[in-house]
Amino acid sequence: MAYDLRHHGDAETGDGLLDFAVNVRGAAPPAWLGRRLADSLAHLGAYPDQGAARAAVARRHGRDADDVLLTAGAAEAFVLLARALTPVRAVVVHPQFTEPEAALRAAGHTVDRVVLGPDFTLDPALVPEDADLVVLGNPTNPTSVLHPARTLAALARPGRVLVVDEAFADCVPGEPESLAGRHDLPGLVVVRSLTKTWSLAGLRAGYLLAEPGLVERLAAAQPLWPVSSPALAAIEACCSPRAVAEADVWAVRLEERRADLADVLRASGLFVLPGARASFLLVRAPGADLLRERLRERGVAVRRGDTFPGLGREWLRVAVREPSTHRVLGRTLAQLVVT
Repeated sequence: MAYDLRHHGDAETGDGLLDFAVNVRGAAPPAWLGRRLADSLAHLGAYPDQGAARAAVARRHGRDADDVLLTAGAAEAFVLLARALTPVRAVVVHPQFTEPEAALRAAGHTVDRVVLGPDFTLDPALVPEDADLVVLGNPTNPTSVLHPARTLAALARPGRVLVVDEAFADCVPGEPESLAGRHDLPGLVVVRSLTKTWSLAGLRAGYLLAEPGLVERLAAAQPLWPVSSPALAAIEACCSPRAVAEADVWAVRLEERRADLADVLRASGLFVLPGARASFLLVRAPGADLLRERLRERGVAVRRGDTFPGLGREWLRVAVREPSTHRVLGRTLAQLVVT
């Protein structure tokens, strides 16, 4: 089966649509962060200096600055990995964010897929022993499954690059299963994004953590000044202790809102994959593709699931919003059942 690996949630949205398709927290960053970004504009005449932002990332994760590579969002990190590495056997664990596989294929690599079972939990034995590049997400997009850190760590070994996409790690209070602070695992690369929690998708701000030698190889594939001054200001600000604490408070509230959305969806007769830990839910319904179209006709956008390897046309991804917005979705779903 052919999958549209370049299809993402933003393709589902549009003017006037209630957006349950994109996993960004809101339309704009918090006011305090907006002010930091505005202040950074006064210095656009100078070339970007990454020093302060790299140091902030390193402090945030208990790493050395040499372990940090700043990127224009997580998507750039996947492109750099695809361009700089020469894997003999690249394996991507699905369902997951499709951009890593798309980047690998665009760079000319052959990609093997490991497709998880019905509960989408990871069994390390499924990953071939000879895989020298393994990519997976945690929590995983679109399943919202959080894999135990010990399970992921079991995949690390000399001669293998293990890439863990932690774009949604800060959706989990305390980030107990994050590997971002682990500098003892050989070949580990942790990719992080600031675009989701901090509503910075339009700014493109992210980073990766890896051993210094690999960071140098990936940096060599970047153009000069790859991250803008406003993005550097955002990275520095979002890695501050104040911001980390604020994100943790948000993650606790997210748990309540996610449970509320799950109740609304189940009350509408939809199956919600249990155990979700990120800012979205994976939902199964017969005729989900038609349901998505009918929701769109009534002003509601949700994310189709059939572009993710390992899923089919019966799956949808639904982003968590405020309870009042969930009520609108519930009423719309009830109308569709009636009609």
